[in-house]
Amino acid sequence: MLPSVLSRVCNTNAAWRVAQATLGHQQKRFLNIHEYQSAQLMSKYGVHVPEGLPAFSIDDVKAGADKLADEKGEVVLKSQILAGGRGLGKFTNGLQGGVHITEKSKAVELAKQMLGGTLVTKQTGPAGKPVNTLMVAKKMKLAREMYFAIMLDRATAGPIVIACSEGGTSIEDLAHAHPDKIIKVPIDIRTGITDQQAAHIVEGLKVSGDQADAKAQIKALYDMFVKSDCTMVEVNPLAETPEGTLLAADAKLGFDENAAYRQKEIFDLRDESQMDPREVAAGKADLNYIGLEGNIGCMVNGAGLAMATMDIIKLHGGAPANFLDVGGAATEKQIIDAFNILLSDKQVKAILVNIFGGIMKCDVIAGGIVSAAKQVALPVPLVVRLEGTNVAQGKEILKNSGMTIITADDLDDAAKKGVAAISA
Repeated sequence: MLPSVLSRVCNTNAAWRVAQATLGHQQKRFLNIHEYQSAQLMSKYGVHVPEGLPAFSIDDVKAGADKLADEKGEVVLKSQILAGGRGLGKFTNGLQGGVHITEKSKAVELAKQMLGGTLVTKQTGPAGKPVNTLMVAKKMKLAREMYFAIMLDRATAGPIVIACSEGGTSIEDLAHAHPDKIIKVPIDIRTGITDQQAAHIVEGLKVSGDQADAKAQIKALYDMFVKSDCTMVEVNPLAETPEGTLLAADAKLGFDENAAYRQKEIFDLRDESQMDPREVAAGKADLNYIGLEGNIGCMVNGAGLAMATMDIIKLHGGAPANFLDVGGAATEKQIIDAFNILLSDKQVKAILVNIFGGIMKCDVIAGGIVSAAKQVALPVPLVVRLEGTNVAQGKEILKNSGMTIITADDLDDAAKKGVAAISA
């Protein structure tokens, strides 16, 4: 997917993802799917999409290239990763670009360098993302490129369409330099998009072709947004062919995790290979985990307390390695899973456990922490701060555990001791 205003803000920012994790016991707010999957879904709703086939093997690439090559014998190979900036990305093997127009005869050799490789873009971070699938696509003839998106707007408490008569890789710069070129149309979720609104959007996009068909395409995209429980539909570029037909040339779709129970077919498309394996493990253990870049692992019960813990670590010169909320009723198995997840991050040099015993009693929590820590055989210093019901009994359990556990009287003391443990 090309760089975009929405994907940069909503999907690649760790702080945003941490904030979303505090809104409920959800591993993450959005499900994202690959470009070829997005095209298949849009097609079901009558949206015009480019011809393309997913390729999971070199044989698939050959078959797709034979079928989709244009009159010049050219075809497009597109890396399928859940991040933007593919065209300007670079593979760790040295190949420049995650999207290539190539001759059919050279498609297989090029695919061998892409399929199974790791692509690094401005949105993946330095580790990059694995390319396990390619999309073999027909080379498109586009007269012009536009930008179109639907997202949820807190100000209007409903969907909002964001569109621009210019699109492609320059959309971010354009939005910054010429905000007047961006049109925004709030939609009343109760009535849906009206003919007048669709016409206004088409006019703003400066569509030169069939106006009725263009309005139908806008309505089809909105229909998919609502019926598929999308949180975001971003088409960049929304293109116009030489014949004047609108084409969703590239799209990024996001879906509400809370709707997973009624969108099973869509959620079965989740590609865990594109996710942080620690977040995958946390999701299976019913824990909220977001990896950060520090070296003090945090295990806390309650999202607000977890945020405060990260803040006070920073205040005392440390850097949190993660956001990890074990919830208010964590079991011993969950605590073991949490320790294992924290220790799978090789940057972690100490662990700070900050627990408030409200629903659960501190003595029960302390017993679970000691048992779990013994089973995991912690190789790094462990700092524990307990507060709440039966806190004195809990501290006694930690003291008599026979383990080297650094106890703290309050959160400030815990943060100081955690930072000190790193430099000891």
